[in-house]
Amino acid sequence: MNGNTRTHPKGIDPDALKAAAFDLSPDPSLVVSADGALVAVNEAAEALFGQGLGLLARGRFRAALPPGSALVSLLNRAIDEGARVRERGVHISLFGLPAFEADGAAAPLGDGSVLLTLTVKTGLGVERGPQEAAGLRSLVGLGRMLAHEIKNPLAGIRGAAQLLKAGAKAEDAPLAQLIVDETDRVRRLVDRMEAFSDDALPSLSPLNIHQILDRVRALAANGVADGLTLKEKYDPSLPPVLGDEDQLIQVFLNLVKNAAEAAHARGDGRGEISIHTAYRHGVRVRSASGQSLRGAPLEVRIQDNGPGVPEHIRESLFQPFVSSKANGAGLGLALVAKLVAGHGGLIDFESEPGRTVFRVLLPIAAPEDLPA
Repeated sequence: MNGNTRTHPKGIDPDALKAAAFDLSPDPSLVVSADGALVAVNEAAEALFGQGLGLLARGRFRAALPPGSALVSLLNRAIDEGARVRERGVHISLFGLPAFEADGAAAPLGDGSVLLTLTVKTGLGVERGPQEAAGLRSLVGLGRMLAHEIKNPLAGIRGAAQLLKAGAKAEDAPLAQLIVDETDRVRRLVDRMEAFSDDALPSLSPLNIHQILDRVRALAANGVADGLTLKEKYDPSLPPVLGDEDQLIQVFLNLVKNAAEAAHARGDGRGEISIHTAYRHGVRVRSASGQSLRGAPLEVRIQDNGPGVPEHIRESLFQPFVSSKANGAGLGLALVAKLVAGHGGLIDFESEPGRTVFRVLLPIAAPEDLPA
């Protein structure tokens, strides 16, 4: 708060803008007025874009954004929800500079304006930090080691499940078959334990997202979510998602498992998980090849009413070996984030005591992806 905030001359309170820009985030921060004009930036933003406020504020900020920009969606969400919202892996192209990716956060300031904060991940000379890169390399090695150790017990589990199915009562046979199916799926995942390597891409095909979520719900109801209330609200008009079935089951099973553990932590028998799907217009992300933008408007939300994500790990929740659990390895959400990114999608979350929502945005299948 040393007078470094650059403010627009039109009647803006410089003290209020400085407090908002610097107290809420040390990262590049921009204040966008209700009419879409850029009214303030901090020094970090000027260093990022390499221009002074006079140039940055020329014309309206929203007008400088390309059609379908995720930043516009982020600003609108902050205004509509009246709360701070986040978006990970936003593709940003502004002021004629090379495009880059950043995590974005938008917070309404009460007067119609919004504070936009960017945490740059790649591009503009900013690369992964050595600690994060080392963590990912360690995770790759761990995955390869586990792949070798898991296959033998999986074969035993599958054989035992088949024997149980043969002698099971009619009402128990579907559960035994569920064990067989899940063992086969885990084996396929183990065979592709390169999920964390940068060059491993999923095998994409058009899929019904609700069939995947029904499978996840069945697994959860007979396991980690036993004793919890499970709700779903599906949009039946959603088009097919473009995805890898096994990997998407893994993504949503991990998220529902975490939600179940959080809901159980209430300890009052009133734990609840809800799964929602919707179509979100205007969301676009960079393709897996990095060469083009692709729409990712299919949204899946996993919500629980547990105690919430601890504040001290929220900014690093998707990094390897970060966990809020006493005995947690911190690998589940790192895997989820990697698999979602491999699909050309986005994942973010919002959390407060009594309400945590994980939101996954995925591409839909284009007409050329559908079978003839």
